[in-house]
Amino acid sequence: MDSPALTRTQAQDAVAALGWRLLLGELVTAVPLDSLAEGAGLLTAVAVELGPDGDAHLRADLRPDRLRLALQDRARGVVTATDVDLARRVTELVDRPVDPVGETGVQELEIAVDALDIPAVRPFWAAVLDLVPQPGDEDALVDPAGRLPAVWFQQMDAARPQRNRIHLDITVPHDVAPARVAAALAAGGRLLSDDAARAFWVLADVEGNEVCVCTWQDRDRPGVSPAG
Repeated sequence: MDSPALTRTQAQDAVAALGWRLLLGELVTAVPLDSLAEGAGLLTAVAVELGPDGDAHLRADLRPDRLRLALQDRARGVVTATDVDLARRVTELVDRPVDPVGETGVQELEIAVDALDIPAVRPFWAAVLDLVPQPGDEDALVDPAGRLPAVWFQQMDAARPQRNRIHLDITVPHDVAPARVAAALAAGGRLLSDDAARAFWVLADVEGNEVCVCTWQDRDRPGVSPAG
């Protein structure tokens, strides 16, 4: 039987003390490294520890200075109690401080397309970027190899001429977001809206190009976009 999906709050609360953060429906952490060889050995040990369970849940990105680990029920696109258990096992095996918010911290980038007719535009983006539907969310597209940002589609009620209809969403740990917003404003940005904070803040550069700083928090409030 499939492990039941957890709410965003349940998932984050279950792993916060372990040094993991919930980003775009995944439990994510980063392990600082001194070398690529060190990371390769650690990743091998993690794969052995998780066994067959790891293939269906774990995604890893190895760089010389960090090992990024992400857990999710890949077939369903949700975080489950199994993922929380795997996070505990990985943390115990790593046996060193993990760093989800520091210099080797975690974040995720999405491209958001505002559209009047989502079914009409979605196939174009799937084809031109070679993306596939995200499990559990047919209106979002993802890279099967996990390299390109996800593309998701936001329904418009009316045309908006002279306004950007494609913008970036940067999803960060919830305890990083206020500092990230402050840094963007200090760098010359403008706050367009914080009506949906803490789910997201809408910012723009001096020429009006928009980006949203997003977290998992408050996503279940009425009227808040489900993305993230």
